[in-house]
Amino acid sequence: MTHEVAVPGAFDAPAFNGRRPTRSGDLAVETHGIAPIGEHQRYGKPGRLFTVWFAPQVTMTGVFTGTLAVALGLGFWLGMLAMIIGTVLGSLAVAYLSTWGPRTGSGQLPISRMAFGGGVVIPAALQWLSSIAWDGLVGLFGGEALSVLLDIPFWAAVLIVLVLQGAVGFFGYELIHRVQAVLTVVLFATFVVFAIKLVAGHQVITPATVAGPDLVGAFVMEVTIALSLAISWASYAADFSRYLPADSSRGRVFGFSFGGIVLAYIFVQGIGIAGANLLSDQTAAGVRTVMGDGVLGVIALLAITLAAIGSSAMNDYSGSLALQTVGVRVRRPMSAVIVTVLAFLLILWLHADDTASRFESVLLLVGYWIPAFVAVIAIDWALRTRGRRNVNPAEETTVRGDAVAAMVAFVLAYAAAIPFMNTTLYQGPVALAWHGADVAYFVNFLVAAVLYGGYRLTRRRSAH
Repeated sequence: MTHEVAVPGAFDAPAFNGRRPTRSGDLAVETHGIAPIGEHQRYGKPGRLFTVWFAPQVTMTGVFTGTLAVALGLGFWLGMLAMIIGTVLGSLAVAYLSTWGPRTGSGQLPISRMAFGGGVVIPAALQWLSSIAWDGLVGLFGGEALSVLLDIPFWAAVLIVLVLQGAVGFFGYELIHRVQAVLTVVLFATFVVFAIKLVAGHQVITPATVAGPDLVGAFVMEVTIALSLAISWASYAADFSRYLPADSSRGRVFGFSFGGIVLAYIFVQGIGIAGANLLSDQTAAGVRTVMGDGVLGVIALLAITLAAIGSSAMNDYSGSLALQTVGVRVRRPMSAVIVTVLAFLLILWLHADDTASRFESVLLLVGYWIPAFVAVIAIDWALRTRGRRNVNPAEETTVRGDAVAAMVAFVLAYAAAIPFMNTTLYQGPVALAWHGADVAYFVNFLVAAVLYGGYRLTRRRSAH
């Protein structure tokens, strides 16, 4: 006998409902939280997903990640290849999960309650902490650029960036979509000019500086770094498609999401690989060196600041939904403010010393749990939605044993991945033996898929 359970109050608390945008351009504050959005309350077209996923990636975070390929010794061409492989793999997961938004009217963590039951508080808490971490990773470069531009202390520049991004996250879904549509044009044009000047004045095709097993280890490491950057959006994916009509084309939702992420990351990480010698340590100063001290330099630094604001606003928004999913009954706008405030200290720590190693460690550590999360919810979704066009998470029940199995698989998958991790904070024995190759993300996904998928299939057969 199976016990199906629903979580009382999981979606219907007053703090989880509120005012929703009703059309494109409705820029009033969105107080609506994790409660599913009714099919008659949806609007918009899938095409807007391209810009909402393109602009957040056109940041110095992506550029800096590209520089790591050269720092690892891969050189230009191998660095590009590794980066493309990792980016495509990570983006496939995000684009697939993005198709769930129109089918549920819900954000990604609220949807995940169907698989994890009450245990969703664990991945939701991790997502909330990850949102703070990503605010730090992105805000670091926005603060640095504004500090150079205005000649003000770094901490003051960071405060300005955080206040502006917090304001966008506070207003919510529709303003985020509008801001990203504008930033897509502004940032693309700015970074194109930057790339042209970089290619014209500096050596960009650098050779590999490692060979043999060390080269293989570095290549795998860069694949993982690029994968971690792209797949980090997986726990956000449906948040920015949940207002789309239920009959939105899944192919278009997937295609626009995938295209936005992949094209943006290849663009900016390619710039990072090409300009690694200039940008690896002092990114803002490196940009000014390439663009000059005149108008172009000012525009570039301003664009970097705006990019950080736009990208981090999405972190604040998704972090607010994650905090509600944990069960904290605070209004979504106030939750977004909390995430913004906590990011301030992290940014100061990242900036204090050895930025490159700290950046790489945080980048990897905040995402090691995500592949197992994707595996569990994708398996549950495939079995749950078979033959069904749309689902309402508020009306779904979860078999208690399935929820327990989901958490067990999630935890064991993380434990299994530990020996394969390679960060400056921890180096697993397998990663060390494999010349620095970090395959923890892949191990995390495969172990969770085997454990949870095996359990669900076994239980299903026994039920018949």
